Amino acid sequence: MSFFEAIAQHTFLQNALLGGVLASLTCGVVGSFVVVRRIGYLAGGIAHAVLGGMGVAFFLGKAPLLGALIAALLAAIIISFVNRRGHQQEDTIISALWAVGMATGILFIAKTPGYNVDLMSYLFGNVLMISRQDLLLIAGLDGIILVFTGVFFKQLLALCYDPEFATLRGIRVETLNTLLLCLVAVTVVILIQIVGLILVIALLTLPAATARLYAATLVVMMALATLIGLGITSGGLALSYNYDLPAGATIALLSGLCYLIAIILPSRRFR
Repeated sequence: MSFFEAIAQHTFLQNALLGGVLASLTCGVVGSFVVVRRIGYLAGGIAHAVLGGMGVAFFLGKAPLLGALIAALLAAIIISFVNRRGHQQEDTIISALWAVGMATGILFIAKTPGYNVDLMSYLFGNVLMISRQDLLLIAGLDGIILVFTGVFFKQLLALCYDPEFATLRGIRVETLNTLLLCLVAVTVVILIQIVGLILVIALLTLPAATARLYAATLVVMMALATLIGLGITSGGLALSYNYDLPAGATIALLSGLCYLIAIILPSRRFR
């Protein structure tokens, strides 16, 4: 009960809980596309390429989150373009961006005088440091993702399950795939503030993967993944507060435990 009492007293806990709610909505929607489309490794590559943008922004004295957003969008566009035009294997491109982004970020951080604790919170996550401005940014990005998903849901559905059918129906699959990757990039930036750069892939994929075991349609999967993400973020925040644990790591661990339990329990009767 101490956690619930503390929420009523402390603004930073209220912001953290609201940030978890907003992030759960995003990871439920976009995470479902990632799981169904089987691009979890791609999302991980985008997440680690983000460090380059954060390092450059930090070196220039700008907001690291702005650099993260620009780097994530650039990584998504590059992956889509090179894979479409260069006829290269997607996993090779992702690995290259992963390594280059991390190396660039480390170099710029090393050349920046001093040590910034806030930047470390982006790497390992610190949901307790979310401000009102961060919440407004997350809410705005959430709105963009939900509007885009609502407008192009049928096209995205066809893209995820049968790209050839989508092409025959006149859908511009290449353009739509690039936009989907951009949605993943935006979601990565949102989740970085919750669980950090290192553990972002857990919250992006595991709630959706758990929901997929019990959902018969993509819409149900998104709704269930959002609820699971909400439970995970809220539960992880409560555990981290009561037992003085890192919030990001606790949330990521709960995601893994939920997925493991869902696999062990008989789920066929729910499908």
